[in-house]
Amino acid sequence: MSKCIFCHERKGKRPCPALGGAICSQCCGTHRVVSIACHSDCVYLDTNVEYQQKRVGDQFEQERRAFYKDLLEQSGDKAAEMFYFLEAVTFKHFQAKSDAQDGEVIAAIQALRRSFSPIHVPEGMAPPFTQALKKEYDAFMEGEKPDAQMVSEVLDRGLTFISEFSGTGLRSNGFLSGLIGFLKSRHPDVAEKLTKLGTTGGRIILPGSAPVEDQPRTLG
Repeated sequence: MSKCIFCHERKGKRPCPALGGAICSQCCGTHRVVSIACHSDCVYLDTNVEYQQKRVGDQFEQERRAFYKDLLEQSGDKAAEMFYFLEAVTFKHFQAKSDAQDGEVIAAIQALRRSFSPIHVPEGMAPPFTQALKKEYDAFMEGEKPDAQMVSEVLDRGLTFISEFSGTGLRSNGFLSGLIGFLKSRHPDVAEKLTKLGTTGGRIILPGSAPVEDQPRTLG
């Protein structure tokens, strides 16, 4: 039996699609999603999903706080509010979908980003979340004239943050696990309200001021 592909010490007893080899149960349990960009369809992720989300959520909280701190300092409250809107829409859409992948979020934000480009490129049928994000964005900005430069900057920064947290795995769900785990464990009232909005189809409304970097606003 080969050595664990992660620690190179214990015997690798479980196949790890993300690492392309066998991994020991200890490394699998300790590092899944947190240090390994696990594939969303890995059978070992089905065990205690909420526990895994909470573990990743703890790490996500730290990196999210640093992200919001920089965003607020460099781009202001409106920019921070814009990214929180993206988080809220993402949670609302994916909180009950255990097989979702970060690539779906990244593709949707990239599509929204392209809509601010002066060069229009016709696109085919968009995936469900890409359509949902555009619809939510249009409703969120209804009656307002968006600052295209600011929104584009937030989307670019957000894509970098999400991609870096997600890791290099093509089927990683690290960002989604972190976001869902963070909101459910740290802000259950917000998570509950967003979950209800996902069921009733209600629109997301944020207060006039932007969220602070470590605490999302209660939604209206």
